[in-house]
Amino acid sequence: MTPMKLSHDGRVAVVTGAARGIGQAIAVKLAAHGARLVLVDIEQAHDTAGMLGGDSLIVTGDVTSAADWERIDQQVQHRFGRTDIVVNNAGIGSPKLIDELDWEQWKRTFSINLDAHFLSAKQFVPQMRKNNWGRFVNISSNSIGLAIPGMSHYMASKMGVIGFVRGLANDVADSGITVNAVLPSITNTRLTREMPEQEKRQTWQHQAIKRFAEPEDIAGSVCFLTSDDAAFITGQALPVDGGQYKIS
Repeated sequence: MTPMKLSHDGRVAVVTGAARGIGQAIAVKLAAHGARLVLVDIEQAHDTAGMLGGDSLIVTGDVTSAADWERIDQQVQHRFGRTDIVVNNAGIGSPKLIDELDWEQWKRTFSINLDAHFLSAKQFVPQMRKNNWGRFVNISSNSIGLAIPGMSHYMASKMGVIGFVRGLANDVADSGITVNAVLPSITNTRLTREMPEQEKRQTWQHQAIKRFAEPEDIAGSVCFLTSDDAAFITGQALPVDGGQYKIS
């Protein structure tokens, strides 16, 4: 039996929302396995680049803009010559009850959380087809299966990610391209670290593992799904949630 080796040597990976948090952890993980990173964010990702210790490109861009995706592609082509991996991690979501939620907020949430995934696919699928190899990992959320007040816009957009992943996976399966989603639970951030201990425990009560996810937990799953070892996995939604969705 050949041992699993999550090698990304020579692969070029575009990661959105790479300036901090989950996106930063994903970039660091992929770089540690040999990938060359393209760090895309609405703000500069110099801190992330400084953590990589390898070949990386920083691109400031708006993931909701088709023109920016074209510009990102042009810069990647100039620097690296191709794109092998795309991780759509950028996302937003703040609680708003339907009475408070306006149309512009709804559209903005969908634009970043879902439309950007379509734009990245339109930009990079053609060249991945030519290379007969590609990986898309789109970050959704395990909240899609929960009832969370004030998050209808966020949950709807993240559920849309699952539908898009399944449809796109079928469209590109004949070209060596896989498309999957990762569904994180609440992830450890400055905000969660400031939560009272009792509130944390209430949040964990339906999980088998009693803690928040760490960004590195999400990054490990993405690293696997973007490797050659995951070549037969596509159209899937992988919960990374400490066993919140358990087989009963």
